[in-house]
Amino acid sequence: MSNIQNLKHQPTAPIGVFDSGIGGLTVAHAIKALMPHENMIYFGDTAHLPYGDKSEAAIQAYSIKIANILLQKGCKVIVIACNSASSAAYELLKEYVRKEAYVINVIDPMVDFITKQFGGKTIGLIGTKRTVQSAIYLRKISEKKSGVILKTLATPLLAPMIEEGFFNNQISKDIIAQYLSDSNLSGLDALVLACTHYPLIRKEIEEYYAGKVAILDSSDVVSSFIKYQLAELGLLNTESNSTSRFYVSDYTDAFEASTRLFFGQNVHLECMRLWD
Repeated sequence: MSNIQNLKHQPTAPIGVFDSGIGGLTVAHAIKALMPHENMIYFGDTAHLPYGDKSEAAIQAYSIKIANILLQKGCKVIVIACNSASSAAYELLKEYVRKEAYVINVIDPMVDFITKQFGGKTIGLIGTKRTVQSAIYLRKISEKKSGVILKTLATPLLAPMIEEGFFNNQISKDIIAQYLSDSNLSGLDALVLACTHYPLIRKEIEEYYAGKVAILDSSDVVSSFIKYQLAELGLLNTESNSTSRFYVSDYTDAFEASTRLFFGQNVHLECMRLWD
């Protein structure tokens, strides 16, 4: 992450955020809530969602294309607001972008938070098949030697369920309960929501555990991490006027409605296809 030291952007340069769909909006919203003066550009790769069942090569190709767009828009930071893309494309993207922008994934800040706050505890993790099968959280947490015991479970139905608007209803409650009752997730002190879609069902997950398990949301952790890093380098935007622009690779009414709901204002989606 040292490439940020070489940035020549002004503080008013935007923060770029991307994900396959609406999940990354949880990160974007947390960034705007914590840093309301920051300009933001969000890219939802709706033509290729979800990333959780895509190959590593495909995710890397999508990520490079999106990074090019965000670089053209002058972004000082590129946030990979997707665990699947963070595990598959972060190292490649960081090397590709090099000194042009600071690349942040959603995994490293959460790993640091877990190992500092929950040393010696038993932590559960739910995410897409790609994130869980990559074992990237297990490897990074083990490297910290914090004594954390990590139990993981792939929950592949949750992201498409959320994208289709099935949350806060009986269908979502039943699916969530089916997953969380799995024996792999027994005896937890905390549960990591290792997919940026999952904060949309955080309330239902909290209700399932009845307050007995701490729910760890990467959107809050990542936004705090970004603010700290930008403040350290004098890149926080302090101007009162800020803008947010939203791009998608394939227009959908559902995505526009979700964006409006998240940000509490009318939004205009601009369609920008990755391959014409």
